[in-house]
Amino acid sequence: MRTFITLPTVPAKELPSEFRFDVRSSEALVELLLREFTQEGDVVLDPFAGFGTTLVVAERMGRVPVGIELDSRHAAYARSLLHHPGSLIEGDSRQLASYQLPLVDLSLTSPPFMCRGDAEDPLAAYAGPGAGYEQYLQGLRDIYQQVSGLMKPNARAILEVANLKRPGQVTTLAWDVAGAIGEVMHFEGEIVIGGQGSSAYGYDHSYCLVFSSHS
Repeated sequence: MRTFITLPTVPAKELPSEFRFDVRSSEALVELLLREFTQEGDVVLDPFAGFGTTLVVAERMGRVPVGIELDSRHAAYARSLLHHPGSLIEGDSRQLASYQLPLVDLSLTSPPFMCRGDAEDPLAAYAGPGAGYEQYLQGLRDIYQQVSGLMKPNARAILEVANLKRPGQVTTLAWDVAGAIGEVMHFEGEIVIGGQGSSAYGYDHSYCLVFSSHS
């Protein structure tokens, strides 16, 4: 697979006005990765399902979607788009091992982002204060240790992540996430995704970080 790809970032469908921020991976990207890393009938896990893009595309392409989403409004919206709404669990990915989930062929997500110095906890759906950036990275590491235990032989875990630029500050989120999850999974490399137009995160590209299980 090529390691630099340019894709359109315009969503296939606008979100309802009740949602303030549109933070979704493009359907074109999900389709590309599912074609490359899965076959029909494979199980695809999104531990941060958000608005359901990965699940909806997986279902449409004949894969078996499984998702976890903590935010109840996001979960309800995503379920409304699925033919099998039970594919999405309203729950906490930090407790992933407590759910009776099937073994998966691919885990594909864009995790909730955090800049250094942010007060909110992204892993708690930004609903309360967190314990800082390093604790956030530790939380992601712990989640993906659980994901690793669900992966079939030759399965992959892919996270779409961007570095974040604010005036006077750059948070190397993509590289930090690669380092954190690389402690519990094997980092295979990145695919750079170039988009059309500027990104809300300060860059016009993101990284798809590809991992496999150590086992």
